[in-house]
Amino acid sequence: VPSVSCYRVFKKTSGNGVIALYLGRRDFVDHVDSVDLVDGIVKVDPSGLNGRKVFIYLACAFRYGSDDLDVISLSFRRDIWLKRIQIYPPTNGNPTKTPMQESLLKKVGEQGCPFSFQMPTNLPCSVSCQPRPNDRGKACGVDFEVKAYLANDADNPDEVIDKKDTCRLMIRKIQYAPANKAGPKAELSKQFMMSDKPIHVQACLEKEVYYHGDPITVNVKINNETTKTVKKIKITVDQLANVVLYSSDTYTKEVCAEEFEETVGACSTYEKNFQVTPLLANNKEKRGIAVDGRLKDEDTNLASTTLSQGDKEMQGIIVSYKVKVTVANTFVFF
Repeated sequence: VPSVSCYRVFKKTSGNGVIALYLGRRDFVDHVDSVDLVDGIVKVDPSGLNGRKVFIYLACAFRYGSDDLDVISLSFRRDIWLKRIQIYPPTNGNPTKTPMQESLLKKVGEQGCPFSFQMPTNLPCSVSCQPRPNDRGKACGVDFEVKAYLANDADNPDEVIDKKDTCRLMIRKIQYAPANKAGPKAELSKQFMMSDKPIHVQACLEKEVYYHGDPITVNVKINNETTKTVKKIKITVDQLANVVLYSSDTYTKEVCAEEFEETVGACSTYEKNFQVTPLLANNKEKRGIAVDGRLKDEDTNLASTTLSQGDKEMQGIIVSYKVKVTVANTFVFF
C-alpha cells in the first residue's frame, strides 16, 4: 500500500472543527466510456455531533449568474447531477477501500470515514465562461463540488444547515484525449457569376486531436479553373459552446484568425500547409469564451472539446471547434 507521502492531500475542516474532508487529488479524468472514481475520507469527531448525522454529496452544477446578482434570494445555480450518502453512522458495512483511502486512514485514525462516488459518463467537464476583466465572483459555467455536512436528515428542505457545520472542496472533471485518428477533410466547389467554370477547394487537418498550445496544420488544395486570381487565404478557428439547460443555445466565438498573402493564378492548381495556434493568451479580453474549469486563480486554457459516447444526453456546456478556410469568396467548413 502506498504511503501517505505519495499523495498531495487536500483538506478542508468545518468551522466548528467536528468534521474534516480529505481528498488525494482534485482532478478527475473523463475517459469517455468511464470516469475516475472520486474517493476520499471524512474525519468525524462524534462528541460534537449532538445527535446529528454526517452526510456527504458530490454535485455537478451549472452556474448561470454570479454571486453579486443574488439580490432577491434567487439561486443562480442548478444541479445537473447530485449523489448523496450518509457516512456517519455508517450504513454500508465495511466497503472495500482504495489505496489512497487506506493510506489516509493510517493518518486520520479510527475517526476516518471513507466515501466514494462514481460519476456517470453523461456529465459535462468543468467549464467556465471567461468574465470581463473587472467582473467579480464565480464565473458562469459548470463546476463540481464535494461537500460534507452535519444534519438530522439527508435532504430536509425545512432544516437549516449552519455554514460552520459544513466543509467542501471544489474538484474538476477533465477530458481525456484518446489516440489520434486521421484528421477531417472537406471539399467545396463554387462557380462565380459570369464564369462558366468553378474553383475547387479542399482542406484537411493532419490529425483529429490537438493538445493545448499545439499548432494546427491545415492542408489547403486549390484547383482554380476560373479566369480570376486568388490573392488571399484566411484561416479561422471558431469555438462553439452549446449551452444545454432549459433549452439549447449555441454561442460561436472566433478564437484564432490569420490571413496569408498567397496568389493562385487563373487556370492553375495550388497546395500548401498552413499553421495556426489558438491560445487563450490571445483572447483574454473576449468575454464569454469557454475555458477549462479552474481551481482558485490558477492559469487555464481554452475549453477542451467535449467528447461524448454515442447519443448519450448531456447537459451543461458542450464545447467543440471548427476550422474555416476562406479563399477569396469561397469558404470551406470542417
